[in-house]
Formats: sequence, C-alpha cells, structure tokens
Amino acid sequence: MNLYDAHNHLQDERFGAATPAILAEAKETGVVAMVVNGSCEQDWDAVAGLARADHTVIPSYGVHPWYHAERSPRWLDDLRQRIAADPRAAVGEIGLDRWKRNLPHDEQEAVFLAQWKLAAEFNRPASIHCLKTWGRLFVLLREYPAPACGFILHSYGGPREMVGGFAELGAYFSFPGYYLHERKAGQREVFRAVPKDRLLIETDAPDQRLPDDLNEFPCVDRDGAPVNHPANLRAVYRGLASALGGSMEDLVSTVEANFLRLFPRA
Repeated sequence: MNLYDAHNHLQDERFGAATPAILAEAKETGVVAMVVNGSCEQDWDAVAGLARADHTVIPSYGVHPWYHAERSPRWLDDLRQRIAADPRAAVGEIGLDRWKRNLPHDEQEAVFLAQWKLAAEFNRPASIHCLKTWGRLFVLLREYPAPACGFILHSYGGPREMVGGFAELGAYFSFPGYYLHERKAGQREVFRAVPKDRLLIETDAPDQRLPDDLNEFPCVDRDGAPVNHPANLRAVYRGLASALGGSMEDLVSTVEANFLRLFPRA
C-alpha cells in the first residue's frame, strides 16, 4: 500500500548522519511521498538537497513563526526564487502562534501573509501552523486569496465547529500520530467531522511522537533523546482508521486520492 506523509522535517539536524537510513526505512514501510518542510532560511538548502537526492521528498520552504526573528533582509526574495525554480516546491511551514511563550507577535501576520500571497501567486500548497489563534487565521484566510490547489492545516488543532468554514476556503486537515495519545481523544473526535475528501496524515517527524505502545520505529537523536521516525506513518494510518471506525484499506485509498490532488507532481 502507498502511504503519504503530508508534513515532516526530515532535514532536521537531530537526525544527523542517520537521515539516509531513516528515509530508506520509511520507504520500506510503504511511504512513497513525503512533504519535507523547511522552517527557516538556514535549513532550506538541506530540504533542497534531500529533494534532489530522492524523488520521494517533496520540498517545502517557509519561515515558521518561531523563527521570524532570524530572517535575513532578502528572505522573501530567496523564497520566491526557490518556489519559482521548482514546480514541485510547496510553501511551508508558515503560520501564526499565540501559544509559545516569549514569542514576538508584532510581525507574525505580515510575515505569514507575505508567504501566503506567494503560495497563491504560484498556486502551490501551503502548510500552515496555527496555535491558539484559529479565529484570526480564519479571518485572514477569508480576506486574502488562497492558492487554488488548496492548503494544509498541519496537525489541525482547532475546534470542530470551524472545520466546515476552513474546508470551504480550501483547507485539507492533517492528522498527526501525537493525537493517538489517550489525552487527545477530543482532537480525534474533531477529525470525525473532517470531510472525507480533505483528510491527510502526517508524522511531523522528528516531533510529535506516538504513544510508546504504537511506536513501531523507536528512534533517538544524536544526543540519545527520543524522536519520531517517519516510518511510523503506517502506525498513524492504522490509529486513525481505528479512531474513525473504518478500514485501513479505505483510509489508504482516501488519503492517496487527496494527497495526489493537492500534490499532483508527487
């Protein structure tokens, strides 16, 4: 079966020299495409290198709200050039964050909108991070044109009541393995409201680890700390199928159709 990871960070330095082996293990489990998201200018070259080396990797470039302060004066020009040069390239990870402590908020909307407008201009999928600011995000997405192809609400953590409105704007909703923890039952219930044709699955590796009993591929970083392995994608599929009360086969078919609609060059 073909599995699709809508959002991860395979370029993360925590994987270190193990990255090629980790990618090979993911492919052995059935992962045929993964969107690897850059978070800042400093890791865009690493994302590009992975995409050049293996067609499984779909590159995505963006400035995450946690790293806005690290932008260079030419960050937007560089981002534009990367998107224009590669027809497979997406925009992300971008977004808004009112959760992280001591995070400057004054420039978040301007940086987000600059990248959102670029995604719309080139009609590329955008992967959006949002914490504690769903209402404001909805207002902005309603006000400014979206990429016609659609966009991803990465690890959707908003309320059930907003699913329909976001879907009307073009959203796809990506489910992470972290939501398989028992304390995330409420978020699993939200995903029961996601339209079937807007459902995606992600690992967010090396982050958002699964519950230990579902972790099929234990992995540690260079310092020995546990991290999430992208080969755990299969376990995320299995967990979500169970949560939705459907079959693994049906979910695989649904997610494949959705992913290839959003990323037709995968």
